[in-house]
Amino acid sequence: MDNRQNNGQGPRGDGNRGPKFNQTVVILLIAALITFIGISWLNGMVKNATYKEITYDEFLSMLDDGEIGKVSFEQDRILIEPAKQNNSMGVKYTYYTGYINDDEIVSKLEESGVTFSGYIPSTNSSVVDFLLAYVLPLLFIYLLFGLVYRRMSKGGGGGIMGMGVGKSNAKVYVQKETGVTFRDVAGQDEAKESLTEIVDFLHNPDKYSHIGAKLPKGALLVGPPGTGKTLLAKAVAGEAKVPFFSLSGSDFVEMFVGVGASRVRDLFKQAQQSAPCIIFIDEIDAIGKSRDSKMGGNDEREQTLNQLLSEMDGFDASKGIFILAATNRPDVLDKALLRPGRFDRRIIVDKPDLKGRIDTLKVHSKGVLMDDTVDLEAIALATSGAVGSDLANMINEAAIMAVKAGRKYVSQKDLFEAVEVVIAGKEKKDRILSKEEKKTVAYHEVGHALITALKKHAEPVQKITIVPRTMGSLGYVMQVPEEEKYLMTKDELMTRIVTCLGGRAAEELVFDSVTTGASNDIEKATNIARAMITQYGMSDKFGLMSLESVENKYLDGRTVLNCSDVTSAEIDSEVKDLLKRCYDEAKSLLAANRDVLDRIADYLYEEETITGKQFMEIFNDVKNPKPDTEESSDDSSLHGSVFSDIEDNFKI
Repeated sequence: MDNRQNNGQGPRGDGNRGPKFNQTVVILLIAALITFIGISWLNGMVKNATYKEITYDEFLSMLDDGEIGKVSFEQDRILIEPAKQNNSMGVKYTYYTGYINDDEIVSKLEESGVTFSGYIPSTNSSVVDFLLAYVLPLLFIYLLFGLVYRRMSKGGGGGIMGMGVGKSNAKVYVQKETGVTFRDVAGQDEAKESLTEIVDFLHNPDKYSHIGAKLPKGALLVGPPGTGKTLLAKAVAGEAKVPFFSLSGSDFVEMFVGVGASRVRDLFKQAQQSAPCIIFIDEIDAIGKSRDSKMGGNDEREQTLNQLLSEMDGFDASKGIFILAATNRPDVLDKALLRPGRFDRRIIVDKPDLKGRIDTLKVHSKGVLMDDTVDLEAIALATSGAVGSDLANMINEAAIMAVKAGRKYVSQKDLFEAVEVVIAGKEKKDRILSKEEKKTVAYHEVGHALITALKKHAEPVQKITIVPRTMGSLGYVMQVPEEEKYLMTKDELMTRIVTCLGGRAAEELVFDSVTTGASNDIEKATNIARAMITQYGMSDKFGLMSLESVENKYLDGRTVLNCSDVTSAEIDSEVKDLLKRCYDEAKSLLAANRDVLDRIADYLYEEETITGKQFMEIFNDVKNPKPDTEESSDDSSLHGSVFSDIEDNFKI
């Protein structure tokens, strides 16, 4: 770690103390004086609390009654100490009275046996008394405050921000200490290409400055969680071989107003001393949210953001300071933060495509022992929509399963099971369904699968199971597209809706009743139908109107309607009609193929899990029976590998 010192430079270490230091000294002196006066006043209060004035005749009366133990003749008074305590609280009072011209007082004291003493003037100099009483305590307080101030200043900031609170706590990685290069990042070729230019600029600045090009001040990495934004930032530092300051946006946030701004200042000061270097701020939306009033006010966050904006404008890019930031909420960031001159580039780190998933699987499987059955391309096809962290988790789960099974190598079966574990959870073996529930689930899942076989634009089935999983599903149909698609037609979307509603249609057709098992299917079908009408312009009634916009694109994909309440009600009605048409189509298709539905459902009820190949063999056998062929001749093929040709999308 690169812990650089100030070397006597800057506002906290220079020899030129200036007006700020003088002002601090004056404040400390005033505080010391107030403290001393306060202590003196408290001493006087305590002293007055134990002294009581009495009259001279009361003094003589106490002397006659034998209540006096000792008498002291002071310079300006007579101090009288009682012979015994006369207070229920145990406080011993000392009485005093003034002098009276009484020549017989000494003889009276002797007769009473009271100890008495006279006043002896002090021979010390009044100057020494003054120094001891006033100057020395003030000097001690000044030195004490000065020591505390210096310790606070070394911690960064003053006052509340002392003792290191206002100091940047960024982790600093020097040279290759990140341990990550571009070889460790896969599936993000476009993002790596953009960042490779930055690395080349840091290595060879003269090549760019010769033609007049300047190093971009910053780049913003944007994408869903788990796509490798932080990994990319570390790879840039590993390739550039320069100091890498890494911290999160939340590291700037404290309960005290001004601490975050102080940390920003300290971070950029350290970076300028270490230039060329890279500053990486992860989850920058923690401090970079829009300052619009609708987002809510926060003085500490806004001061931190203002300081960040100021520092990004103030440093000289020619020194080689480059700022990287990552977020999955670019829509909430302040516009001033996103403009060119601060973050010059926005690099999208999106979910990898098929080739990207294959490359990512290869990277994460480098240190994993695998046998000859492994086909990473088939796994990539089965994991459409998965991000890098998902794929890494699947490889690790497969390795764990191989060890639990007592094998020394990971097989294709382990990888497919890991895909199911990550997406749907582990098999819940202790959940035993009744015969009626098991039969209902079998017909429900076959209803989904049969629609895919009957519809032209459906994705082929690769696996059907009615084994419950820990994430709540009692069964599912796994589908995998035959190729990667980036556009979907209206017919394909309609087919998806019909497929989703096929399970509920099968329940109603066979049992003349419905269950709660279709809740997830209904949710998916409704989302597709609403998107067709409000976003994709696939409604005859509304035409090409955009009625809904997507917020938090990289997180939950929440949508917001951009229409009146009247139009919203009409949208609901249109969605309802679309779903009804698709549901009626699903029921008619299943009713027309009831014999296939019954045959496959019975087989699934017995086997609990069948492959897509087995499903299609039964379907073809019922639809196109072969003459002079015994049914038992297909039994061997029906008990083939459960894990052949696994796919991606789950219909639960």
